[in-house]
Amino acid sequence: MLIDTHMHEKTYSGDSHQALEEIVKTARERGLDAVCITDHESNRLWDEAHRYAKENGFPIFVGTEILTKEGDLVVFGLTDLPEEMLHAQDLIRLVDQAGGVCISAHPYRTNNRGLGNHLRDVEGLAGVEAFNGNTPPHHNLMAYAVATELGLPMFGASDAHWAHQVGKYATIFPDGIRDEQDLIAAIRSKEVRPAVYYEGEYISIDLAQQLHRP
Repeated sequence: MLIDTHMHEKTYSGDSHQALEEIVKTARERGLDAVCITDHESNRLWDEAHRYAKENGFPIFVGTEILTKEGDLVVFGLTDLPEEMLHAQDLIRLVDQAGGVCISAHPYRTNNRGLGNHLRDVEGLAGVEAFNGNTPPHHNLMAYAVATELGLPMFGASDAHWAHQVGKYATIFPDGIRDEQDLIAAIRSKEVRPAVYYEGEYISIDLAQQLHRP
């Protein structure tokens, strides 16, 4: 399955300009199999997203992008969000206790929202967003290099705030993901790899070898 694992819908992310129906329309046009809505500090779209997914036959999974004292983490599986900003390690521990997973979002973006070299300090990350659609290529390559060094799974995601950005990058997952619990299990399995949308199709990214089609 091809899933864009990080984007924002305008209802609860004030910096987003895309509605749910626009997201799904673009995702379908680009050949995605599902999307993840990861609003800033909010999972309040949960009920609406799942209703819309059921009505339209297109999977929508809901997580949250949470800013820690070291940088942003994309979180799946945490229902009760922290009311105060935590250190990244404390949030990872909290999410793990809830049965969820944390992915480092755009770690080398230079707006004080990425973990940066704290990637080497924290324990328990489920992976690294090595290819983020709103991050300069050289910062993405830094994330790819450190994820490779640390042996962490790598994800691709658009971080879309406008509909035309949806699916710029995505993540290749095993087939059969039906809900957030399946998504979490697949992330934990480490059987994921990033992909880029290029000339009307998705191409798997493996810089250690070469670009190859999934």
